[in-house]
Amino acid sequence: MEAKNELRSERPWSKEPARTSPRQSQDKFSRMMNENNNAFKNVRRKPGLQIWTINKMQMDPVPPQAFGNFFEGDCYIVLYISENKGSRQSADIHYWVGRTSSQDEQGAAAIYVTQLDENLGGSPVQYREVQGYESPRFRSYFKNGLIYKKGGVASGFNHVETNAYNVLRLLHVKGRKDVTATEVEVSWSSFNKGDIFLLDIGKAIVQWNGPQSNRREKLKAVLLAQDIRDRERGGRAQIGVVEGGDERSSPELMKVLTTVLGPKPAQLKEATPDDVPDSAQKNSVRLYHVYDNSGNLVIQEVAKQPLTQDLLKTSDCFILDNKGSSVMVWKGKKASKEERQGAMNRALSYIKAKKYPASTTVEVMAEGAESAIFKHLFKSWKDKDQTQGLGTTHNVGKIAKVDNGKFDVMELHARPELAAQYRMVDDASGDVKVWRIENLEPAEVDPKTYGQFYGGDCYLVLYSYKRAGQQQYILYIWQGRHATNDEIAASAFQAVSIDQKYNGAPVQVRVVMGKEPRHFLAIFKGKLIIFEGGTGRPGVVNPAKDARLFQVRGTNELNTKATEVVARAASLSSNDVFLLKTDNISYLWYGKGCNGDEREMGKAISDVLSRHEKRVVMEGQEPAEFWIALGGKGPYASDRRFEREEPLHSPRLFECSNQTGRFKITEVDDFAQCDLDEDDVMLLDTWEELFLWIGNSSYEYETKEALNSARDYLRTHPAGRDPDTPIIFVKQGYEPPTFTGWFNAWDPHKWSGGNSYEEMKNKLSDSTSISQITLSGMSSSSASSLSSSGTGKFLDPELLVNKTPDELPDGVDPTRKEDYLSDQDFENLLGSTRADFQRLPKWRQNDLKKKAGIF
Repeated sequence: MEAKNELRSERPWSKEPARTSPRQSQDKFSRMMNENNNAFKNVRRKPGLQIWTINKMQMDPVPPQAFGNFFEGDCYIVLYISENKGSRQSADIHYWVGRTSSQDEQGAAAIYVTQLDENLGGSPVQYREVQGYESPRFRSYFKNGLIYKKGGVASGFNHVETNAYNVLRLLHVKGRKDVTATEVEVSWSSFNKGDIFLLDIGKAIVQWNGPQSNRREKLKAVLLAQDIRDRERGGRAQIGVVEGGDERSSPELMKVLTTVLGPKPAQLKEATPDDVPDSAQKNSVRLYHVYDNSGNLVIQEVAKQPLTQDLLKTSDCFILDNKGSSVMVWKGKKASKEERQGAMNRALSYIKAKKYPASTTVEVMAEGAESAIFKHLFKSWKDKDQTQGLGTTHNVGKIAKVDNGKFDVMELHARPELAAQYRMVDDASGDVKVWRIENLEPAEVDPKTYGQFYGGDCYLVLYSYKRAGQQQYILYIWQGRHATNDEIAASAFQAVSIDQKYNGAPVQVRVVMGKEPRHFLAIFKGKLIIFEGGTGRPGVVNPAKDARLFQVRGTNELNTKATEVVARAASLSSNDVFLLKTDNISYLWYGKGCNGDEREMGKAISDVLSRHEKRVVMEGQEPAEFWIALGGKGPYASDRRFEREEPLHSPRLFECSNQTGRFKITEVDDFAQCDLDEDDVMLLDTWEELFLWIGNSSYEYETKEALNSARDYLRTHPAGRDPDTPIIFVKQGYEPPTFTGWFNAWDPHKWSGGNSYEEMKNKLSDSTSISQITLSGMSSSSASSLSSSGTGKFLDPELLVNKTPDELPDGVDPTRKEDYLSDQDFENLLGSTRADFQRLPKWRQNDLKKKAGIF
């Protein structure tokens, strides 16, 4: 497929036509930047966030107190450096494009990002962010939300000045987790019933909650108001909350609102959706080799999902199209300098050739510095420094490398990150109780047969242990491959009954036959046996078989199980131990690739399976009777594989919510415990397991849909995930260390009180004091502005522009003509919002008024 490289005539991320050719623009930027060789001298290499705005084609640092505030007319460069895997650092560079930013600023930002990437050694991941469509990674830096401000630094507007109270603005707040606040006209006409609005007048911030907004949105808006108070006002502003539909309960705060906005209309606009439906293309994940051929952009498809890592060649650059929702560029280490530097432009050209939205997310990464999401799109991924076999390490934060020896239960409890890495809550020395579903009811299983599971049955296994002196429970729901639908449904129903008996404390784990998690294996101490069919019910005789073959895998009591397989030669594997059981004799077969520990565990579990004499048979030395019992000699998997590679994948967290009226799953990047939303169900993907975390205030519908979505997530995963991956239910307040270990600095007392919306609202300022401070303590300019705009006494601009004091209407202050303009006329004449105008220095205000003819 070939497509004309349209960057020659127009920049695809801008609606404005190019005023100069890209070559001319690039030459201009390059000359300008070469003259400023010190652009990156102040870039810190320490972990943390750094932000610059593009001002007169130069990088101007943004002060930390202004982080999260973005002028719509500007472009920004955001650098985040994190420290992981011990002392190793990783960096992410974002360039943010404002809705009304100029083409030149966008071009300068793109080139600065490329140069900053080179300055940092070429390893950072680059992202292109468009206002309103920011990536989860970008939003994760600003936990309290993003604020979009009108105007830009080129117009003379400055970022936040701490302790500046000469402010008048109305912020429209949207979103439950990824919050955005946009400056809108200071008028009731900006309000609607479903969102939240912050009236910021300097010394006070009044929050008005739409009657259709939910508790989570209200809490997020309170946190944003507190953030503005603390960062921009030095903690001195007061905050009050008005509940829409119940304004009579807040008469003093309503005085403030009506003084500023005028009388509240009887009807406000209806709620608007928080987000637009996912418009991502429905095609599969595809990998392309993209290169330039005599001015033409050549797009050559390499493969489609599932992808494998060996498709990426170190001498080339590739584009990975993630179903049209994002475009990722991978730069090989041996690719030419021109290819590496032009990676971002190639991605933009590709988006345009595919006719994807201009807001499509773009990521650019170098070989060896791939993002977690990129790796997740491949069936398997191995990093250069990854170990193999059971010693595989999975570093999250500062998880240490540990040996695969005996577990120290106290260390697992003290270091939940180890528990998460090994998927072990303890050393499996707790108490076990097992029920089998019989006649749709739970029947206790004889402890002598614990560990023996039949494919025609369903079982409930309750494991109890103590952590920090508190009793903890895990309830495993094991479902046989040949159990009836009624038995499978009954196992889930009876699990709920047992869960209720223990006051909802058990962590529920759905186990599919043959996909048993590590801890499940460990609690049966190397004696776990999975029979392909039949039943373990007392008095029931299972059909007789001439021969039964069991595959034994494991090296110690914590990881061993025997699984019945078809008694045929094709079932054998040189890497494992097998037990062949006949009526008269049992053969213990050792493959050439198994080790001494595996042989010992095979011998131990064979004593449980058979009381007959066991004859040890080495691979290649089998007697004729052995092959006769298997129906004849035949080919089998004979490649020796001493070590098994374990894929290395970072955990991912998703929010599952129905709060907006339709069920939706949203990824949370760089997650922490504070991202677990009490009103929702959260999905944590650790690759070997899926956790469904159930918030205390979530809806039953969300839990049901989250389970269905988790299954769909596995079934449709581009890496070809196992659909029978264990799904573990975790309730808020009962999180095991195998869950909490994936979070840094887990606080077990986080939900003990004090952080709900209602509790935080009660801590806010008294409404009467806010009213008194607001109405009596405002500056004269703000008071004048409020009195005119609040009563709606606006004048036609023709009565004010270029008029002498004698020509003005009665009562108009000739030194404050701007106070008699409506918000719309104010912006049209002065080119800024009233709030931004008031933040300008006096000389700049007078200059703008002169140009507008109202000085």
